[in-house]
Amino acid sequence: MKRRVPTPIDDDDSRLFREAIGDVRRLDPVAAPPAPARPAPHPHMLEADEAAVPGELLDMAFDPAMLEVGEELSYLRDGYSPKLLRQLKRGQFSVQDDLDLHQMNAAAAQASIVTFLAEAKQHGRRCVRIVHGKGLRSRAAGPVLKGLTDRLLRRRDDVIAFASARPALGGTGAVVVLLKA
Repeated sequence: MKRRVPTPIDDDDSRLFREAIGDVRRLDPVAAPPAPARPAPHPHMLEADEAAVPGELLDMAFDPAMLEVGEELSYLRDGYSPKLLRQLKRGQFSVQDDLDLHQMNAAAAQASIVTFLAEAKQHGRRCVRIVHGKGLRSRAAGPVLKGLTDRLLRRRDDVIAFASARPALGGTGAVVVLLKA
């Protein structure tokens, strides 16, 4: 659809318009009414959360036997503050890259870890996660990849600390590693 070009207004049209309208009186500007005062904030959700706590404590939504105790990995290189390891365990470092060792044998996992850490250092990544699995299908010797990851990381000079990941990031099936800058 074509747009129509408006016709220019000539003096006759302007004069006819002014005669049809007549005298014009300007209106005085009126100040806008003041906004009503906002009510004071009230912490409804905080009160609801606090009221729900006693009931939640009585109804345990998890089985305490399912907690993974004694399977955690943690390491802190000598000369560094224990506060650093606590921060790492609490998830206060942002994980910048991941490596998943599932479906790998020990030799492939070891090569992958070495390559992964070299690339992380090259790209300036300080905190990475290695998913080694929990070794649920391992034989009596225990989780192979978990033990391999633990031994390998302890021997590396570029590793400051490592700890089992928080449950949301893999729990005892993954380790979060803090590298030297």
